Amino acid sequence: MIWRVEHLRDVDSTNSWLVERAKVGADQGLAVYADFQSAGRGRLERAWVAPAGTSLLCSVLLRPPLDVDQLQLVVAAVSLATRGALGRLCGVRPGLKWPNDLVVGDAKLAGLLAEVVTNDAGLAVVVGLGINLTDHPGDVAATDVLAESGVTIAARGLLDILFEELEWRYALLDGDEGRATLRDEYRRALVTLKRSVRVERTADVVVGVARDIDDNGRLIVDVDGVAVVVSSGDVVHVRAELGTSR
Repeated sequence: MIWRVEHLRDVDSTNSWLVERAKVGADQGLAVYADFQSAGRGRLERAWVAPAGTSLLCSVLLRPPLDVDQLQLVVAAVSLATRGALGRLCGVRPGLKWPNDLVVGDAKLAGLLAEVVTNDAGLAVVVGLGINLTDHPGDVAATDVLAESGVTIAARGLLDILFEELEWRYALLDGDEGRATLRDEYRRALVTLKRSVRVERTADVVVGVARDIDDNGRLIVDVDGVAVVVSSGDVVHVRAELGTSR
């Protein structure tokens, strides 16, 4: 894949910027990163705020050979690529919290936001990524690369290594055998599996034990012996023995 990278000093949201270009047919491989976002977004339109220059704030445009139901596998590929890039650069290999967070223990290191654009140019997925590099929010359980490793990583340097890690994983999406390989790596990295969880969905709440992912990367939760397949939702890791959650 040929990556074409735009750098912005500030923007409302890298995802919003790239979604507009996807709507007019931009090719996959277009990426943007910014020093500062004035209206960064996480899941459920939550604000993502980071002081200028302290995070990698980026979005990538992909046109995967998948159906809409399989798009969690795209998030998996980008999450695993981020994990691999961090491991190479500073030795930190965060766990993956389904569906879209990278965590070190209880603390969030990075988050993803995927948005789908469908038009005459076909299906596009814009994946936004925010990685705390040298600072992190103090009002939530979070951490940053510097705090975890003592290493200061340049945003563009991390992005270049992330592209290397993503390229071969993205190629796995093109066939059944490759997708199986990607799912196996995803399972090994998911710290959500075998945990008691509470999944807050739009219409209800699912409480049980996260047992596995299905072929499309959706979470399978055991609720009193019944397998419930979760395609989206906010996941809370429950520590029943302490009566607390995360």
